[in-house]
Amino acid sequence: MFKHLLEDISVVFERDPAARTTWEVLTTYPGVHALIIHRCSHWLWNLRLRWLARFCSHLGRFLTGIEIHPGAILGHRVFIDHGMGVVIGETAVIGDDCTLYHGVTLGGTSWKKGKRHPTLERGVIIGAGAKVLGPITIGMNAKIGSNAVVVKDVPAGATAVGIPARILDQVKIQVQDQMAQIFPAYAVGDESNDPMNLVMHALLNHSAEQDKKLQEVMQQLEKLGAIIETDSEVGNAFDVHHLNEIVD
Repeated sequence: MFKHLLEDISVVFERDPAARTTWEVLTTYPGVHALIIHRCSHWLWNLRLRWLARFCSHLGRFLTGIEIHPGAILGHRVFIDHGMGVVIGETAVIGDDCTLYHGVTLGGTSWKKGKRHPTLERGVIIGAGAKVLGPITIGMNAKIGSNAVVVKDVPAGATAVGIPARILDQVKIQVQDQMAQIFPAYAVGDESNDPMNLVMHALLNHSAEQDKKLQEVMQQLEKLGAIIETDSEVGNAFDVHHLNEIVD
């Protein structure tokens, strides 16, 4: 227990620049308090003292605003920053070195018994307000953007954003992380890597290219004497540069 406590305190200094002293962390950080209480409630849960474990967990929720079911399994050096509104379900598994921000839900999507909550592998970061739902797996060192809703597995090292969550361009994300060399607070991603944005840009550019070729064909037909009527208003409305800016 004492070893866990030392790890909980040290990880705060690693990931929160606002932390100043050990006493401050120990007395004013609800994420640290929630982890201490959870270890007690989880110990009681494993002893099959289920009501007492739930009551201990309930007290922790009242004191910290963080609800962790006593059946949930948490690894070493888990960091819950701010913490208000965090909900972690009974069958959730959180690996070592994971980070959760306020408003995160690791919830279930079924009323059936058995595994129904997410598994977070080592080093996962879940941004503020994100909802990770169902018996899915978030791969090692993956990042979930703030307010994302994740209902499918996320591969290791990937960044997922949006509702429903989509996987961003992993190559660009890795290059940015290497260049920045900083802790990616709130798992913020580059929206320009959003696959939906990339698809929209590709379609707009393809449409503009087709329109250009069509104009060339019409010019050749006019040279041959064909009378062609065009709708200038439609052409003016389809400004590919303006539409690309809107998509961004």
